[in-house]
Amino acid sequence: MKLIDGVEQKKLKVIPDERGRLMEVLRSDWDIFGKFGQAYITTAYPGVVKAWHYHKSQTDHMAVVHGMMKVVLYDSREGSPTKGLVNEFIIGVHNPTLLKIPKMVYHGFKCISEEEAIVINIPDGLYNYEDPDEFRIDPHENDIPYSWERKDG
Repeated sequence: MKLIDGVEQKKLKVIPDERGRLMEVLRSDWDIFGKFGQAYITTAYPGVVKAWHYHKSQTDHMAVVHGMMKVVLYDSREGSPTKGLVNEFIIGVHNPTLLKIPKMVYHGFKCISEEEAIVINIPDGLYNYEDPDEFRIDPHENDIPYSWERKDG
């Protein structure tokens, strides 16, 4: 799959032993790291779509640490070499992956597991409660060429 300009993905390594498992999500010595702003989790219940939004000044670093998500990105940036491109990623416990989502790229996700899915996001900026860097549109009624429906076949 051709990635949207500025998007990066890194397969994460799960290290299991008889006590459980360990997985590093983001390290400051990885090329994918920019800077630290904050870390938070968000969840979605099975079948729930949380979309679409973008940030004007924030880059996200997202990983699914419980369950499975379909994470979708859309590039609407004027002048971008990948304007109009959609990227779809199936990530979570069965495919541990870190996604770097650049500013101005629409993104959202849908829980595709039978249990609640948990996302950890490590953006490079702090959330501003008085002036949030978050710009939303409707998840289904919009100009993005993507349907959140399951693709059977």
